[in-house]
Amino acid sequence: MKPFVRLSGGAAPLPMANVDTDMIIPKQFLKTVSREGLAKGLFHELKTKPDGAPDPDFVLNRPEHANARILIARENFGCGSSREHAPWALIDQGLTCVIAPSFADIFYNNCFKNGLLPVVLPAPVVEDLMQQAGGPNHVFTIDLERQQVTAPDGSSHSFEIDPGRKASLLAGLDEIGETLTHESDIAAFERQRALSRPWLA
Repeated sequence: MKPFVRLSGGAAPLPMANVDTDMIIPKQFLKTVSREGLAKGLFHELKTKPDGAPDPDFVLNRPEHANARILIARENFGCGSSREHAPWALIDQGLTCVIAPSFADIFYNNCFKNGLLPVVLPAPVVEDLMQQAGGPNHVFTIDLERQQVTAPDGSSHSFEIDPGRKASLLAGLDEIGETLTHESDIAAFERQRALSRPWLA
């Protein structure tokens, strides 16, 4: 998992509430356990016309937002099923931060496990940021160390994050990586257990 320290990049506005995980990555794209190639299914029903052609009106199909690194949406983003493919698809698209007034709990937790930063800000602030993201200058800066979002107009907005999750993102550690930081302690415990309880070996 790549460390997330500071991100400066374009933001794409998605003015929708209750975007569920089936909308993020429909079920027909869940046949793989690979994290690569899922961008083709990201928001498939939104970005594709009934005949299969790309919809030029969908925000991520627009040239100015095609390489966005940040997605700005409305409340309850990531609701629905618990599919981990949802953050995988967003990351495969190049999105590494989602800003919204609220997130579904399971999706929110899955984001941290995969290196995607979910930022919660008040709804009025999110609406303002969404308007700015739709403007000619849509470059935002996300500073995880300072826990601040800086908008194109220069305004800065602080966000809260669990200290443990923040530390893991800064270090680029998922749950397995966090466990491996204690590898020497685990090895010492296993050696001691083998001596004191040889019948468990």
